[in-house]
Amino acid sequence: MLKRLSLFLVAPLVFLLGGMAIFSRVATPEPLAVEAFDALYADPAEVPSGPLNVLHLGHSLVGHDMPQMLAQLAQSGHSYNSQLGWGTPLKDHWDENAPRNGFADSNTHPQYRDGLNALSSGEYDAVILTEAVEIRDSIKYQDSAEMLHNLADKARSHNPNVAVYFYETWHHLNDPEGWLERLDRDLGLYWEGEILRRALNYEATPQPIYMIPGGQVMARFARAVEARGGVGPINNRQDLFLDQIHFNDYGAYLIALTHYAVLYKTSPVGLPHALLKADGTPAADPGPEAARLMQETVWEVVTGYPKTGVPQN
Repeated sequence: MLKRLSLFLVAPLVFLLGGMAIFSRVATPEPLAVEAFDALYADPAEVPSGPLNVLHLGHSLVGHDMPQMLAQLAQSGHSYNSQLGWGTPLKDHWDENAPRNGFADSNTHPQYRDGLNALSSGEYDAVILTEAVEIRDSIKYQDSAEMLHNLADKARSHNPNVAVYFYETWHHLNDPEGWLERLDRDLGLYWEGEILRRALNYEATPQPIYMIPGGQVMARFARAVEARGGVGPINNRQDLFLDQIHFNDYGAYLIALTHYAVLYKTSPVGLPHALLKADGTPAADPGPEAARLMQETVWEVVTGYPKTGVPQN
């Protein structure tokens, strides 16, 4: 009798929990309508009046050297913290109980700060978030839109004036669908359509989450270099990478320039190109010709894409 009673009590609970899970999936908003999405970025963001305090939440496509290069490019007083992992999705930054791969190895540096603690502090002018790739897997299994919304909302609940950014990255150079082909397609289809526009639609009155178009800059620069048969020490896209996906010093510099241009709403043309890595050693210098092309390419991309919040050409 007791066993039958237990089953009688448990069965509705299982049904209820299952129903809640289904409801949770159904409750994910549709993407914000294109017209409303575009209107949200019709006016550029406010230009910072001074140096920024920045929080990076991400993975190895953020790394240690790129934020350090950004700090050297930025105005004196620029500061930052980060929380990184190996292939870490946004969900792992949100869920403190998640098995966070690589956290022990990736966060042994002076700029480390626990992500949720940092967001709760309200101390940051800018919070930069990025999703793990393969981007389709993150969307399917890691609740990307909800996590982007949750992290942005937490940052804003503790500092209404914080600027939130979503850093677009890239896939493996040897992706069977084509590296450039995916960069051309995935920004609108996945980074915007399946993540950003859905994340924005959680709110009745959405606030912009600005894009840092790292993948678009990589693609534009790779095309320019390869069309010219090489510039300085960089002959092709592979020369920006250590392996099939992680950038080397040249790639880190290019992405640091991209972050600088978006965060400070200022052209990077003319910035220094002989910088230090996070460990204090000199980074590989792309030289004046390649650095100039990188800087010009970054500014062309960010001023031709309103979702950066940068005033457009």
